[in-house]
Amino acid sequence: MKQYEMFELSLKGNPPEGSEALAEVEAVFSCNGTEHRVKGFYDGGGIYKVRFLPEECGLYTWKVQGAAEGEGQEECVSGESHGMVQAEGCHFRYEDGTRYTPFGTTVYALAHQEEEIIEQTMESLKNAPFNKVRHCVFPKSYEYNQNEPEYFAFEKDASGKWDVNRPDYRFWACLEKIIVELGEMGIQSDLILFHPYDRWGFATMAMEENEIYLRYALRRLSAFPYIWWSMANEYDLCFAKSLDDWAAIEEIIKEEDPYGHLLSNHYCMKMYDYSRKDITHCSMQNILFFKAEKWMKKYQKPVIYDECCYEGNIHFAWGNISAEEMVHRFWCAYCTGAFATHGETYLSEDDVLWWAKGGKLKGQSPAGIAFLKGIIDELPSAVEPWTEPEYLLFGPEFLEKIQNGENPFDKLHASLTETEDDAGALKDKVYSGHCGEEAFIKYYGIQCPARSYIMLPEDRTYKVEVIDTREKTRKTVLEGASGICWVDLPGKERMAVLATEE
Repeated sequence: MKQYEMFELSLKGNPPEGSEALAEVEAVFSCNGTEHRVKGFYDGGGIYKVRFLPEECGLYTWKVQGAAEGEGQEECVSGESHGMVQAEGCHFRYEDGTRYTPFGTTVYALAHQEEEIIEQTMESLKNAPFNKVRHCVFPKSYEYNQNEPEYFAFEKDASGKWDVNRPDYRFWACLEKIIVELGEMGIQSDLILFHPYDRWGFATMAMEENEIYLRYALRRLSAFPYIWWSMANEYDLCFAKSLDDWAAIEEIIKEEDPYGHLLSNHYCMKMYDYSRKDITHCSMQNILFFKAEKWMKKYQKPVIYDECCYEGNIHFAWGNISAEEMVHRFWCAYCTGAFATHGETYLSEDDVLWWAKGGKLKGQSPAGIAFLKGIIDELPSAVEPWTEPEYLLFGPEFLEKIQNGENPFDKLHASLTETEDDAGALKDKVYSGHCGEEAFIKYYGIQCPARSYIMLPEDRTYKVEVIDTREKTRKTVLEGASGICWVDLPGKERMAVLATEE
């Protein structure tokens, strides 16, 4: 047994007489005077399994009761895993305190492809900058998603109806293999539990069936450290479910996941209520990057733009932006302390589009995203939003007011309606952030200044770099800089300025 790594017990017993999905088996793990109760599951062939995620080292005694029985002890020692990713304020960290910055991608139907495509996907991810993958439990029926999966989550009964009480153990083994392979590459599985794009009947199951499915999935998968729960992709298009149903789904997840993995719900048009206490982060579908700071202040949770359109050339408007635009949207998010998720939708003769099935990455945005990731990872801490006062227009008396906490702009902004405030931000937003007083970053986006300034603390000195996000270059232009620093720029789009303390 290793700290922060899944530990599995496998025991023999008689097959369940009733529901195979809700087989009654439970274990108690005890260590240092603390008991941890976890539910097990049936895995077919007379085999019951109990999985446990130990979060502290020490000698554990365990006892399994129910449909299978056993007891013993195991020494838990330090391993190499950092543990689960958890939300900390508006950012993320692993359980051991290591900073985690999500750079995601989307491969919805990954678990429903032929082995060759899955292997291609894994090889592509080895050379990509992504450390989170959004993918589904249920198969997807949509354009470029017409292949019939080999396995499904459940077996069918004699009438041809899905029987949620009879899991198809072959499917769950395939899904787990993908989750483990991603996890061993340092990639989190943002696992989507429901979605509306369906021709098989999974999207319209009764709530009683949804509950049985969820309880089995959670008991089986919760002990993996590298997993997140996304209740749905575009929950608001799941018309068979009400808001009360989604609240019930939250409760089931909370009850069945004893470790408290990250949890959110992705939308299409109607934003989910991210203030709900069990929701750990905001999963956005829009490109309103200028609102990231407001949402972070409102929810006090991380903001991930999980769907901000895809690099590609298909006929859907959401799937034909350029690589350069995809990278631009990542810069807008990360320079304000938010996060983003990539996707790729290039037409292909074999009908294998990355966003749907994986395979091989064809676009150019991963290279630009990797360049940004390298810069973000170098920073001394997580990025927080930073609004640089434009006091230079008003002279030294205005600066003195700011230093005394009397900024008139604060009162003005407080008086604006949300529409007025948004309109101003959208018109000329510079995306800027800071890491305490150790680093400051400004991304100019579509602006093309030939000269600009960055306002730095006067009691520290900084190295100032000009970053060309298109060319993926960094050039040091100032050293020993402090206070108001003017920087010459090339007068073109997609430029950034980074100041790091010397």
